[in-house]
This record gives sequence, structure tokens and C-alpha cells, in this order.
Amino acid sequence: MDCPVTPIRETSGHAAARLLLAHLERGEKLDANRLRQAMESAFNAPDAAGAWDWKMAYDAAEAASVLFLRRYGPALIARASGDTELLTSIARLASLLPSQTRRSDDSQTWQQFSTPLPLAFCMMRAAGLARGEHVLEPSAGTGLLAIFAELAGASLTLNELAPGRADLLAALFPAVRLFRRDAAQIHDYLPQTIEPDVVIMNPPFSATAHVAGRAPDTAFRHIASALDRLRPGGRLVALTGASFCPDNPRWTDGFTSLQVKARLVFSAGIAGQFYRQHGTSVETRLLVFDRAPASEPSQFIVAHGTAPDFPTLLGWITGDLPSRQPQAYQSLAVSRSADISSPRTVPGYLGRKAAVASRQRTVSEMQGAPLSYDVVPPDGHGTVATRLSDALYEDYRLQTIVIPGAQPHPTKLVQSAAMASVRPPGPSHKPTLPDAVIRDGLLSDAQLESVIYAGEAHDRYLAGRWKADQTWDILTRVGEDDPDGVRFRRGWFLGDGTGTGKGRQVAGIILDNWLQGRRRAVWVSKSDKLLEDAQRDWSALGMERLLVTPQSRFPQGTAIRLSEGILFTTYATLRTEERGAKASRVQQIVEWLGADFDGVIIFDEAHSMQNAAGSKGERGDQEASLQGRAGLRLQHALPDARVVYVSATGATSVHNLAYAQRLGLWGGEDFPFVTRADFIAAIEAGGVAAMEVLARDLKAMGLYTARSLSYDGVEYELVDHQLTPEQIRIYDAFAQAFMVIHNNLDAAMQAANITGTDGTLNRQAKAAARSAFESTKQRFFNHLITAMKTVTLIRAIECDLAEGHAAVIQLVSTGEALTERRLAEISPEDWNDLRIDVTPREYVLGYLEHSFPVQLYEPYSDGSDHVSSRPVFHDGKPVLSREAVARRDAMIEQLAALPALPGALDQIIQHFGADAVAEVTGRSRRVVRKGDRFAVESRPAAASLIETQAFMDDAKRILVFSDAGGTGRSYHAELSAANRRLRVHYLLEPGWKADAAIQGLGRTNRTNQAQPPLFRPIATDVKAEKRFLSTIARRLDTLGAMTRGQRQTGGQGLFRPEDNLESPYARDALRQFYRLLAREKVEGCTLTQFEDATGLSLVDDTGLKDKLPPISTFLNRMLALPVALQNLLFATFEDLLAGRVEAARTAGVYDAGLETLRADSFTILARQIIHTHAETGADTELLTIRERRRSEPVTLSQAREMGRERECGYVQNTQSGRVAVRIPAPGLVTEEGEYERRVRLVRPMETQLHSVDAFSASHWKPIDQETFVPLWEAELRTVDEFVETEFHMVTGLLLPVWKRLPTDHARVYRLQTDQGARVLGRRVPATWAANAGATGSPALSGGDARAALLDGGTVLHLAERMQVRRVRVMGRMRIELTGFTEEMRERLRAYGLFSEIISWSLRFFVPVDEVGDKVLERLFETWPIERVTEREAA
Repeated sequence: MDCPVTPIRETSGHAAARLLLAHLERGEKLDANRLRQAMESAFNAPDAAGAWDWKMAYDAAEAASVLFLRRYGPALIARASGDTELLTSIARLASLLPSQTRRSDDSQTWQQFSTPLPLAFCMMRAAGLARGEHVLEPSAGTGLLAIFAELAGASLTLNELAPGRADLLAALFPAVRLFRRDAAQIHDYLPQTIEPDVVIMNPPFSATAHVAGRAPDTAFRHIASALDRLRPGGRLVALTGASFCPDNPRWTDGFTSLQVKARLVFSAGIAGQFYRQHGTSVETRLLVFDRAPASEPSQFIVAHGTAPDFPTLLGWITGDLPSRQPQAYQSLAVSRSADISSPRTVPGYLGRKAAVASRQRTVSEMQGAPLSYDVVPPDGHGTVATRLSDALYEDYRLQTIVIPGAQPHPTKLVQSAAMASVRPPGPSHKPTLPDAVIRDGLLSDAQLESVIYAGEAHDRYLAGRWKADQTWDILTRVGEDDPDGVRFRRGWFLGDGTGTGKGRQVAGIILDNWLQGRRRAVWVSKSDKLLEDAQRDWSALGMERLLVTPQSRFPQGTAIRLSEGILFTTYATLRTEERGAKASRVQQIVEWLGADFDGVIIFDEAHSMQNAAGSKGERGDQEASLQGRAGLRLQHALPDARVVYVSATGATSVHNLAYAQRLGLWGGEDFPFVTRADFIAAIEAGGVAAMEVLARDLKAMGLYTARSLSYDGVEYELVDHQLTPEQIRIYDAFAQAFMVIHNNLDAAMQAANITGTDGTLNRQAKAAARSAFESTKQRFFNHLITAMKTVTLIRAIECDLAEGHAAVIQLVSTGEALTERRLAEISPEDWNDLRIDVTPREYVLGYLEHSFPVQLYEPYSDGSDHVSSRPVFHDGKPVLSREAVARRDAMIEQLAALPALPGALDQIIQHFGADAVAEVTGRSRRVVRKGDRFAVESRPAAASLIETQAFMDDAKRILVFSDAGGTGRSYHAELSAANRRLRVHYLLEPGWKADAAIQGLGRTNRTNQAQPPLFRPIATDVKAEKRFLSTIARRLDTLGAMTRGQRQTGGQGLFRPEDNLESPYARDALRQFYRLLAREKVEGCTLTQFEDATGLSLVDDTGLKDKLPPISTFLNRMLALPVALQNLLFATFEDLLAGRVEAARTAGVYDAGLETLRADSFTILARQIIHTHAETGADTELLTIRERRRSEPVTLSQAREMGRERECGYVQNTQSGRVAVRIPAPGLVTEEGEYERRVRLVRPMETQLHSVDAFSASHWKPIDQETFVPLWEAELRTVDEFVETEFHMVTGLLLPVWKRLPTDHARVYRLQTDQGARVLGRRVPATWAANAGATGSPALSGGDARAALLDGGTVLHLAERMQVRRVRVMGRMRIELTGFTEEMRERLRAYGLFSEIISWSLRFFVPVDEVGDKVLERLFETWPIERVTEREAA
């Protein structure tokens, strides 16, 4: 922590200040011309070139006043007869400084309003400084406060977080100790040796470091932390916003807490005109605290009014401010030097010379030759022999290439129907492989295709140049001419499903590179247990298996001693950080490979890197995962590496694709997404349909493949468990306990300073606390429900065994961590006769003990506009809140008295016995029954292998596996195994990871099996269990969309669309449900009862709130309700949801994913190319299609049959004469909460829905059958045999033009034309089609464009509604870009544009010199010129 900033050499800003000093010495005002001259001289460039901005000029002017006071201040003080005369002299100096009318990004971000010189003088007088005292200024700015402390003879410690101002301070105060920390936690950051006698501060009013947006408690946090650092008896003088005072009810409690440690002795308002010269007129307040507790913290002094001018304020200070109390000790000297060891840097690691290998392996050279294949041209725009079907999957076949001699895959492969409609581009990469790979079928044709396309992707680079920081965490886009910038090689994604042989394909990709001389590779996987699988796949291609070496063989901090080979590591190993002198595992790998490494890096099970960049959730921001960050660091450190992502379940959320940086989904030229945030926003706005397009487009670009084993013959059967009365009683008791915890959570967060008197002090910490609580609640009730339904599971398994089947149970929770924690509390001598309780209840107790918020947090940013938080430590120890600890301990005591229920895994093993159950969970110890006692049984490291083999050998007929123990294992009815019984696969606990749930199902359905399994999910009658099924169902939609290009494929048909309670229809139904509650229309539950039970607030003084709890919050709160109440509420909610879905289906707008259009004829009338991908040549086309559909009217016999049903009849419209059959329709609950009965009118070619009341008031009247029949027959005769319509579809690559497509037509369809061509794309309205591609793109060079713009008469209109034109700024002509979005800022700066904040608006400019030519050309490449217009005359 003791790390002050080392003084630096003079900055350009300081040089400009010295030039401006001469003008001040002559009494000349620093106007714009003098500022410009000084800045251009110091920076050797004009502002129009972007070398400096005007906020930097204002800072230089303030620095000049500091230099002036240092030189002439002592004389001014000596000559002045008193404070008033000295104040006048200082005001005269201030009048020479410029008015600050323009701002920069930093000034707005950090709220950089410097203290006016006269006000700084008044504040120093209020401090009552004595010579020799030590002063701390936490937000020192440009030193306008610090210089007065220096003149008073005080020693200084300065802190400034903004880099530019900190550099300027270092030049102005070279002998002063300077820190660059967040002053909101200055007490936690400064060394203990610094004990200031006085703190003088002008903190930001509402800007917090690394946090976007306003934080109203910022000033409070700054003052509170500074008071903690202030010496007892010392004084703090602060300038704050005018509303920050104890008279404001928002802050009364806050000031009460401050007065517990420091007494407020002075408060005065300051008129807004004081700050007019600094570009604002905000009113402020001067506060003075003395570091001694107030006798009555809730009683405050009477504040002064608002001072209209500086003399009045000074008079109040000198006349009314109490003198400081004399101190009984002398101020300790502050050390001005520190022994600071230089931190280890990444370049230092890269610069180390690699150790010479102590030994080398010799491997017989395998000869390879380029693989020969033929590229098949497109056949009539996708013409195929087979017709479209409604099946989710189609048989897989190579669509673009033919490999002579290649053998087909040994097991039937399929791909989603959507992906089958997409053809990958023709490749040119020729892999180098041994002849035996093709001749002996070591790689099938489908696997060889992967090797080809991986190499094809690796032969190209992503657009743009980038620069990583020394930690490899932050990536910044730089200009093309930046010598430090690097280009990243493109990556490739293997998304084949479980059991398709992904490991063999990975080995083939590595072998291709190996035989081309790239003989070092990295293979990252999920578990060290998969090392054997990797060695098996590598040796299967004829290579030495021991060339695959685990990283664990080389201790951290040592060199990897391999001259060649494949380094196998795990994500858990890769995330290991630097430990003292030992380099991190990522650094260890980089040292071995070298910074110019161009070999292969395999990220197997790549979904383990999910959340690599963090994400935003409904409860706040989620910190980036350590594994994801480690994976990104490795990619950033080795830009030339050939990266392959391997995962059957790449991501269940678009946020989780951050690790796949090498696909170029954002920040490049392939797609219109400038940043990752821009990409996420666009895809989320497009919903699941956009995610489906993502997978298909990646395949069309040759960057992705996704094939699966066929699920033919697999059956599904749902098992339902009804809770017993005793189980309901236990559930209700825990629901009540969680209500108590929730009520204590808010109080504990305030006690721990996570929240404050007026809201959140640390959003991330609050989100983390709430997330920990909610996740614990979800996890607990998941375990509780799982444990309860195990009773039914056991009965079902007993039936399976009696019928000669084998049972496989899939779960997530094993209770190993709880067991180990409890065993650690017991002497090993007692392990043979245990009396311990390891139940789901322990999870709640563990949460209270380890995760309940009792500690301070500090915010920090990882460089991607995502704010994380970390605990605050003091002297290396966490600081705890005593109040929060007391609340936690009381709840632990209450929970310990509740009943316990054994976990599911323990119930299964204790019922059937360890000798009958094969446990593949990775547990190293477990508690088993031995007679009438329980004892600890240790399990060897190879237990999972042994147990799996026992099951496959039919020695055990029950197998339980978890994600931790079952990764990569196979439990199917393999033909070569002794146990070829039917596998009854019970999904007991799906967990939260949809990808893991589906991968688990793949363990019993694999290649070479005697029979497919029977899948049996187990559910209960607890309505809240849908919370878990809903999450899985929603993520499976996303999973199927992003990995198979079709949402329905994600769950293999296991989950229903109705299980997704987080759909748009459910959100609409929830809002209607809230309205019913607010109107007291929910029978059995009042609004007050609901709010008390759930802790949710739905109404305010104006009625129903605009911002209501989202669906996930609602579902989570349902978990902690008694069973009867949650069932009652869910029944109402589900009725509303059913009505919404039915209404959408009736209206024809229900989004069911990829839909197949069917008609008697589809004919393509016109094609228009609206976009062509530069690298692959893939087109985006606008098609005009004619549809010819045979009319299928309701026949007379069908109409008569419907009319004869109960509550049905025949009706005629008395106005039009038309007839219809009236039949009843399902009712629905209206917005007002009333039940509405409805009827459906069936016409020959349509149906209509009406409410009973509306129908009764209409012109429809009953008629008899005799009247109805001839009229119906007459209408049938008017129906045409065929109906022809025309519509438009955009097909081919869709993401590159995604932002151009209409936002309200996101549904994706497929069809097949009469000629057999398959078409897949989005339907677009005729108005959009008429305008698509209508505007040309005028060709204009950068030089011509700059000349035309500077001439003043031209305006360039770019894509995405941007414009470039000439403007006048500060008397000079500039070229300005307008219409940009926030996400474009980083790219625009990388292209060479510079920015400035003028009149509170961010503006971007193009350099007006020759540099601007290249800048404009880069701009036009990304956002083409759509048209050129003449500027209107003024």
C-alpha cells in the first residue's frame, strides 16, 4: 500500500504553465490567444491536430497561478495589512485566469471543478494551520489548495487519481509525496505513518472512480474516509454541494454517524457565482469538522446562510468559526522516501531468456502431405434433392467439399435443420497430414472438414490493431500506424455435440501444424482427468502419447523444460495468479512459447471460460470469472497463436461469448458491432432469433461447425413426486427462516458501509451481497426439493432393477464441501462412529458464516466499462462490522434449531448401499452406513474410473454421476461392455447450467451402443420448482440458438416451451399479475400480504410503480414462500401466461423459433445483393418470392358438425349477410382483473375471437341450419382455388446487415422453392425492401474529402446516420463528425479522430492536416459514404 508516485520530469502542461507565468507577472489576462500560443509552443502542435484540448489549457493556466503564488506569495502576505487585503490581491490574480467554457472527457468523468483561488484562501484560513503541521489533500487537482498550505509552512501529502492532473502535480510539487488513489477510500490506501493534522478537500460531488453515472453519496464517502485518517484533534475543511448538510433530511442520519467521530463546527452556503469563472454556477457549501466526537451526535450547529461574496465568507470564518483545540502532542514527521521495490512487469517476464531444456524427446519423424480435396460449387442457390420436413435435425453431409478416399463418420451425424440450410464457404487451406489418416480412417470426412476449416480461419487475421496492457487484461484499439499495435490471428470454433469425437479433431488440427514445423501447442481442458483422453486421441493418429505433457509437472515459478510437445493444462491451473516471486501460470506458458508464438492453443470445454468479461444482471454487475480472464490473458499475450474453441455448449447467454474474442464478432469489419457491449445489446434486442442467426452466420463464414449424434430411438418419461404433509411442514419452516434473513440483510449492508443513508455507496458490493443471498436461497431450495423427491426416485429405481434395467442418476450437488467442513471439526479417531448432520441446511449456515456481508468493499474496473468490487483490508486484515456480525450470529442460532433432511446422494447410497451404487462424483471421502453406524470411507484418486468400470462390467447396476466427476465419461449401453442393459437416465437435479445438463444426458447416448436410453426427469408439485426448470428451459433456447442455429434443439425435446417462465409472454403476464394484486383482484392474497411475504414493493403514492420487480426476482421470492401461498400465486400467474400465449398464437405473432413455410408453390421472382462479405465472398441477398397456396376452406359438413356441438350455433351478420359458426373459446383475465368469456366465429377461410359482451352487442344474430346451409355454400363458391401473394426475405449473411434490418420483424423462416432451392432468412416488409440497397456509395478519397470539407460547402452522409462537415471552433476551422454513438468512441480514437467536450457535449474532430486523409479513409471503410450534399447557405 505504501507506494507514492515517483516525481517525473517536466510535462508539456508544466512547460505551458511556465510560459503563461510571464503573462501573469505582467498582469496580462490569459485569454484564448495567449493560451493557444503557450499550448502550441509546449506541445508543438495545434489543438485541431488533437495533440491537446482546452481543458488541458485551463489546467496549465491554474498551474501558472500556483507558480505565481510560490514566487510572489510570501511578498503578498508580508505586504498585506490583513486577511481582507490579502484576499483582494488573490482575487485580482484570479481575475487574470480564463473563463472555463469547455471540458474534456476526464473533466466530466472526474467532475474536475478546481477551487477558485479566493475560495481556496478562505478554506485555508478555516483550517487554522500552524507552521510545521502536516496537511493531506485527498483530491489535489492542480494544486490550488496545496499552494496555500505550502505558503503557511505546512508539509504536504497529496493524492490525485486523474492521470493528467497527477502528472502536473508531480511537476509542480516535486518534493511532495504524491499518491494516485481513489480518495473515497483514502484511509484504507495511505500508509499508517501518514497522520495529517489537517485535511483540506474539494471532493467530487457525485462522481465515483471507475463507476459510470452519478453516485449521490460520493462526497459523504470521501469525507468519512478522510475523517478516519485525520489525527484526533485535527481539523477537516471540505467543499461540497450546497444540499449536503444535516438540515437536508436525506443526510441527517449521515451527519449523525459522522458526528460520532468528528464534530461539525461550521457550515456555510456559497453562492453559485463563485464558480462562474470555472464553467458552472452550482451552489456549494463549506463544512468544517474537528476530530473529536460530539457529545450529542444527532444535534447540529446552526448553519450560516449563503455567502454572496468572498469577503462575507471570510468574515464568517474569522468571526464565527471556533478555534482548533490545542493538541497534547507534536505532529510526527512524515517520511518523504520509501523503499519501493519495482513491481514485476510482464515485459520483464517476456524478456527473460528461456532456460535450455535439460532433456529432449526424440520422436520418429512422421511424413505428411497436403490433403487433396475438391470444392463443390453451389448448386442452384442451395438446390438439394430432398424436401424440407418438420424434423429438428437433418442428416449431416459435407456441403462444400469432397475429400477423395475419406471415410464417412462411423456413427450417424445430424445437424439442426437451420444449420443444414447454410453452406460454408469454399476453403483453400490444404492440411498437411499423413496418408494413414485418410487411408485407415483415423479421421472421418466430417472430422477432416474441421481440420480444413480451422486452418482456413487461422490463415487470416482480424481487422484493426490492438495493444494490451502489461497485465494482458485490458485491450485497447490503436491506429494502424501505431508501432506497438498488434493484429490478432482469427480463431475457429468446434461446436460438435457430446460423443462426436471432438478430441480426435483437436488432435488432427494440432497434427496439421506439427507437420508444418509448429511443434509447440497448448491444450487447455476442464479437468486433469482428461489428460488420458487427450493422450489417447493424439496417439490414435500415430503420434507419441507422452508428447502430451501436463503443466502440473512443472511447478509454478519454474521454466517449462520442453523443446517440443503439447502442454496439457486445466482452467483451474491456468487461472493461478502470481505468488510472490513465482510467475503466474499464464506467464509461465508465455515464457515457454515466446511472444511470437504462432502455433495452436486449444480451449477444450471452452464454456468453462464463460463470463470472461463480466456481465450485468438484474441484481447488479457480475465480476469476470478467473478462468475466463486467464483465457483472455493467454489470447491477448499471444496475438499470433492459432486459437481453437471447442465446446458442445459454447454459451447459454450471449454475455458468455466474451472468451471467443478471436471470432471477430465485435471490433472488426465482419460485423457492424463496434464493441462487445454493442454486440450484446444488438443480439439481446433481437432475442433468440438473433442468436440463431449468429450460429448460422458463423458457419456461413467458415468459422463454426456444429454436428451431433442422432437421438433416434431415445424416449422421454416425466416422473412426478407429490410432497407429503411432513415435507410441506419442513419446507414452510425454512421459507419463514429465509424471510428473517432477508429482513436482516439490508440492515447488515448499511452497517458494513455497503449502503448509506441515501442509497448505495458501492453498487457492486451491494449486488454481490444480494446475489450471494439469492443464490444461496436458490441453491438451498434446489437441494431441499431434490432431497424431498429422492423418495420417489428410490422407488422408481427399485422397479427398474426388478425389470432388469440399469439406473443412471444425474445430479449436481454432492455435499462434498459440507462434509469436509464438518469432518475437519471432528477428530479422525471418531470417524468410524459418526453422529454428524450433513444436510442442505448446512448451505444456509455456510452462507451466513462466510458470505453474509460483514466487510467493507472497494470498487475497481477491469478496463471494459465493467465495475467489480473487492474487499477492503487494513494492515492485511479484513475490517468487520460488529453490528453485522451480531445479526449474523443470531440468525445462525435460529437456523440451527430447524429440522434437517439428508441430501439426495447420501439417501441413494445409504438406501442401496455403497456396494450397489457406482458413485462418479469426484468425492475423495464420503460417509457410508456400516451396520447401525456411520463411518468415513476414503476414496482413491481413481475412484471414478473404478466405479465406472464396475458399472460397465455389470458389477453395479446403479450409477450416480455429477458434473465434477462425469466430464468426458461414457455410461451408455456400449456393445463391447458386459452391461448392455437399458439405461434409465434420471435427471434428478438439472442444476443451473443448461449446457452441463444437456452434456450429462449425452453420457448415456453415445456412439456404438446396444440401445438408446430412456430419459426420466423428476419433478415435484411445488410450483416454485419451475424456477429451476424455467432457467434451464430459457438457457436451452439460447443454447440451441447459439450452438445449433435453432432454439428447439437445445433441450433435445426434453423441456417444453411452457417451462420457460422468462419469456416475453411471461414478462407481460407478470406485469398484468402485479396490476391484479394492486387492485386486490387476486383471490386469497391481498397486496399487503404479498408485499410482506416477498419483501417486494409494487406501489407508491401514485399507484403501481413504473419499475416493477422482474420475472427472475418474482420467481426467486416465490421460492421462499410457504407451499400453499406459492401454489395459489402461481395458479393465477400461469392462467395469465396461458392467456398471453393463446392470444399471440391466435394473432399469428407467437415466436416459436425457426418456422417452415409451406405452400403449393414458392417461386423466386427477383434477387438483389445488398452486401458481400469481403473475405469469404458470401452474399446477403434480398429475395422477392411468390407464394401460391391452395385454399382450404371449412367444408359444409365440417361447419354443420361444429354447429351441432354443445354451446355452438349458426349466426349471420345482419349488415354484411355473411354467416359463421359460433363456438366457445377459452376465456381470459382482463387488465382490470375480470374474467372475460369469449366466443370464436368460424368462417370459410378465417376465424374471429370476440368477448361474449362484444358479440352480443354486434350485428351477429342466430339463424337456423336451413338458413345457414345455402348461405355457407354460396360463400364457398366465391373462394378461389389458389391464393397468390408476394413477400420479401433477406437471406445469406444476416449479422453484417443486422442493424439495417427492421427491428420489429425478427422472426426467421425457411422454405423450399419449386426448383428445390432452400431459402432461410428473415421476412421483411415491402417498404423496407423498396429502400434496401437503393442508395449508392460515392467513391471519394481521403484527400479529396478533406479538401471538399475544408472548402465548407460539402456535407458527407455516412452509414448509421453520421455526418462529416466543417465547423468553426474557437475561431478556427475544424472537420467534425456527428451522429456517433457511445460505443463508437474507442474505435474513432483508434482511427485518429480526437475528441473534446464543448458546452457539455462530447464532439469528435478529424485532424485538418494531411493526417486527416488517412483518418477519413478509415472512417469511410467502416461507415461508407451514402450520399454527398451541399451545405445550405447561412
